[in-house]
Amino acid sequence: MTIRNKAYIAGAWEHPTRHAPDTTIPQLHAECAAGALADAGLSLSDVDGYFCAGDAPGSGGMSMIDYLGLKVRHTDSTETGGSSYILHVSHAAQAIAAGKCSVALITLAGRPRSENFNAFRGGGPEEPFERWTGAATHNGYGMCAMRHMHEYGTTSEQLAWIKVAASHHAQHNPNALLQDVVTVEDVVNSPVISDPLHRLDCCVVTDGGGALLVVSPEVARSLKRPLVAVRGAAEAVKTLSGGVGLDLTVSAAARSGPQAFAEAGAAPSDIKYVSLYDSFTITVLMQLEDLGFCAKGEGGRFVADGNLISGVGKLPFNTDGGGLCNNHPTHRGGITKVIEAVRQLRGEAHPAVQVANCDLALVNGIGGMLATRHTAGTLILERQ
Repeated sequence: MTIRNKAYIAGAWEHPTRHAPDTTIPQLHAECAAGALADAGLSLSDVDGYFCAGDAPGSGGMSMIDYLGLKVRHTDSTETGGSSYILHVSHAAQAIAAGKCSVALITLAGRPRSENFNAFRGGGPEEPFERWTGAATHNGYGMCAMRHMHEYGTTSEQLAWIKVAASHHAQHNPNALLQDVVTVEDVVNSPVISDPLHRLDCCVVTDGGGALLVVSPEVARSLKRPLVAVRGAAEAVKTLSGGVGLDLTVSAAARSGPQAFAEAGAAPSDIKYVSLYDSFTITVLMQLEDLGFCAKGEGGRFVADGNLISGVGKLPFNTDGGGLCNNHPTHRGGITKVIEAVRQLRGEAHPAVQVANCDLALVNGIGGMLATRHTAGTLILERQ
């Protein structure tokens, strides 16, 4: 069953806080829900589907359903880390197409900055053997970056251009945690965190959240909001495969991307804007290659010289500043990628970063550990 044009994103809202020491996680979820509902022109009584991940209190989000006073007939609590909320949009579209619900609310909230959140561990069978060595998320991404450099000659300066692009966009976002424009030199001269990744190659840690409303075509047409259709979606998983044939330079997006493009009837050359999960600069570079925006090994040259900067390069990305500069409220921060894509398609992004004639956008999330097992979720969204 295809979900092409079977569902629309009618509401999108990002919480403006980056530090909420006196606000509970349920409160953040509720505030995000209220913001998205107001954006769509709907109320809690209209919601008949609820989607969340592990950040929502209560088993499978039941506590949030109770807290919000929802009367739902469909729920989904898929948990895949950073790709969770990309998958939720896809799953909501599938549920709507199947008649399971007509107004799906998706919420994310977290307080990692207030709670001194530590690096996420996937909890796999190898973890007891790695923890004592100090293995952490950064190390896995550092391995991918080092291998990419070895295989293809990618440089730290090329990776730095990804952070530079994000900072050029964040300067126009009053809510971004980091609003100063940085240079390639700033990035490569910042302290090394996990060789070859520097501190400015890493995402920020913030409190905050966001919410989305995915609705049926009938509901979408009744609202006075721009129509943003879910045109294609796919998900994929990459595992260790026992360590046999493991390629650290390829992500699961190499599988989810082509499937999403096929459903959408589109190609990478059709995309005007991309929202990419940017836990680290190497994450972005690998996604660009795996999604077909450039050949494998060409990512370093593709991102150099500002090619990702809106108004300068040919493929603007993460125009809110992304996880590298704006926010990253839990290791499931993919919802903000969808929110900024919706802004771009509606023409509601900041004028300094709004992409001209933006009618087709791609969102991709990565969840888990890039160097080992992880998931990818790809969405292609269209302004109609």
